[in-house]
Amino acid sequence: MVNRRQKTATYERVMQEIEATLDGETDLLAAMVTVTCLLHQAFDSYFWTGFYRRVGAEQLLIGPYQGTLGCLHITFDRGVCGACARGQQTIIVPDVHQFPGHIACDPHSKSEIVVPVFDRAGQLIAVFDVDSDQYNAFDEVDQQFLERIMAWLACFDPSPVVLATSTH
Repeated sequence: MVNRRQKTATYERVMQEIEATLDGETDLLAAMVTVTCLLHQAFDSYFWTGFYRRVGAEQLLIGPYQGTLGCLHITFDRGVCGACARGQQTIIVPDVHQFPGHIACDPHSKSEIVVPVFDRAGQLIAVFDVDSDQYNAFDEVDQQFLERIMAWLACFDPSPVVLATSTH
């Protein structure tokens, strides 16, 4: 189990890596991939790490993520991700088996934190989900840093770049 000081130092280092890697980048998808990768690699307790993007009024779609296979679609009325999207607040679940309506995408998941992601206008665009194979893996340190990282994503352009196709 990582102590609070170690966890804080790791988050500070990862935030520096994220900012350095994404310096000059404007694309949201590239930022999401980078954030997912760097956070997943930084913490042994991160069993599944990734985003569920909002693709409808009350619909989330997986990706990008790292870890085992995740649920592809989640509605706002299901699971921890849905509850986070619905309430638009971070949720920490020390024991997923005690969370009513938890979606068991992977039986190894024991605890979870889900953080909402908003665009510049304050609209929900995604949730960031981290599962651990340890109970009680997440606390207010995780919440503080993950909320800061997710708030930083609001500066990225959500529209994908469309390239003209060549006529060969």
